[in-house]
Amino acid sequence: MIKASGICKAYGPVQALRNVSFQVDAGEIVGLLGPNGAGKTTLMKVLTGYLQPDEGRVTIDDLDVLTDTLAVQRRIGYLPENAPLYPEMSVQAHLKMMADLRLIPASEKPALLSRAVRATALEGYLTRPIGQLSKGFRQRVGLAQTILHNPMLLILDEPTAGLDPIQIVEVRHLIRRLAQRSTILLSTHILSEVEAVCDRVIILINGEVRADARLSELSSQTAVILVLQPGASDATEELWALNGVRGVESHQTSDGWEYRITGDDQEDLRPGVFALARQSNWPLQELRREVRTLEMVFNELVSQADEQVNPPVLVDEQ
Repeated sequence: MIKASGICKAYGPVQALRNVSFQVDAGEIVGLLGPNGAGKTTLMKVLTGYLQPDEGRVTIDDLDVLTDTLAVQRRIGYLPENAPLYPEMSVQAHLKMMADLRLIPASEKPALLSRAVRATALEGYLTRPIGQLSKGFRQRVGLAQTILHNPMLLILDEPTAGLDPIQIVEVRHLIRRLAQRSTILLSTHILSEVEAVCDRVIILINGEVRADARLSELSSQTAVILVLQPGASDATEELWALNGVRGVESHQTSDGWEYRITGDDQEDLRPGVFALARQSNWPLQELRREVRTLEMVFNELVSQADEQVNPPVLVDEQ
């Protein structure tokens, strides 16, 4: 559905996107993550044809965004972070106007308007001026106009901004329902939202793709945590000798020795570690596989990027 290859975009001296490449297949729900200033909004504007990249190529449904812009935009429902709405218009009038602008045939208009209104729970607000609605309900109007023409691709920039917890859950359910007939690219800074809704995540940092994987792959971890009771001897050397072990970190605590053991690929090291502990008669207190969350992965990538941009400075103590 989306193919981006070598996308670069600069605003004067600021390089917003650097050689961004990825692909999104039909039916996927992909989360676009990144800290403020990472280039997420710029990338979304490039994908929709709103901005022209300095370099690279984007196709949507095999159509080039630069040469087939209108055909591409007919296939897209785009919700920017601040939805463009007319505050003096009623919800109903605004949605009817958007249906006209989308050139929706008169025979299809009532059904599509009703579907969008029901999906966003706006039935009781159709005659209200948009300017009198809360931010959360204005966001719902933005969502309604985004899905009005039944697009095959939805690009949503912070779709739950301004919503209360109950409304956020409702929008998550809506996104899941919409994914039955649309591909969805969702930008958000709420990591739990990605974990709740998305199948896959693309992490953008300093204008570059730092991770692109399914959530299950990104958060999987081969590390094993071993804790030995107080009085145990340091077992670092024995652990290093285990087959498949590629790293051992150890530190002594008031509760004994704690080790973090890493290995190859996705191999589970626990059976080997347990067998060694039993054979060596170690006073075993705990043995578990490390649970790695999306938040941990995201923070690690951001820290690595910060170190690359601002490496530690060695101070001469003389």
